[in-house]
Amino acid sequence: MSTNVVRSIDTSVARVDLKFEAVVIPVSDVDRAKEFYKSLGWRFDADFRFDNGFRIVQFTPPGSGCSVQFGTNITTAVPGSARGLYLVASDIEAARNELAAHAVEVSDVFHAGTPGAQFQPDGTGGRVRGPSPDHATYSSFATFNDPDGNGWLLQEVTTRLPGRIDPAAISFGSAGDLASALRRSEAAHGQHEKRTGQRDANWSDWYAAYMVAEQAGTELPK
Repeated sequence: MSTNVVRSIDTSVARVDLKFEAVVIPVSDVDRAKEFYKSLGWRFDADFRFDNGFRIVQFTPPGSGCSVQFGTNITTAVPGSARGLYLVASDIEAARNELAAHAVEVSDVFHAGTPGAQFQPDGTGGRVRGPSPDHATYSSFATFNDPDGNGWLLQEVTTRLPGRIDPAAISFGSAGDLASALRRSEAAHGQHEKRTGQRDANWSDWYAAYMVAEQAGTELPK
């Protein structure tokens, strides 16, 4: 006899936004981890301590809507066991260079020669040095670890897949992201003027349309 239960969906209930706010990583030395993430220049949000030994520390990467938390009595996971913690950047080389400037041991920029190579340890094969040809979106990476070995994965994303972002709610997480988008728009607009054979006096409108389409993953202007 089947025990499957079919539940109906109440369509009269309003949909509520559920925003991914924070991810917890396991560390062995809270103060050491705090100093490491502080050295990256990430925003320091909190360090709350309680009489029962519970402690929670929170940092937020620049331009991110999601924070990272660690502390004591916050997780039973083995310290250093977190892997594939994504940090998305519009310019992978600039992001990698910034980390290196903060004395972080970060890998060279690479692209995956075999599917999933970005999730394998550095030096195990499958990684091809240098960014993806033509800087194809979602395809260039770099990696680094915190002092416990929790693994962070930098990924370059310049154009989102369709439907990932509401075109009516386009935003940029930082001045650097906006500047990168403007540079890509400038390069694409130059090709546009070559194709048309004339100067485009409405370049600002074209830039705006390109930047919105690129971020939303919709068709780019020609």
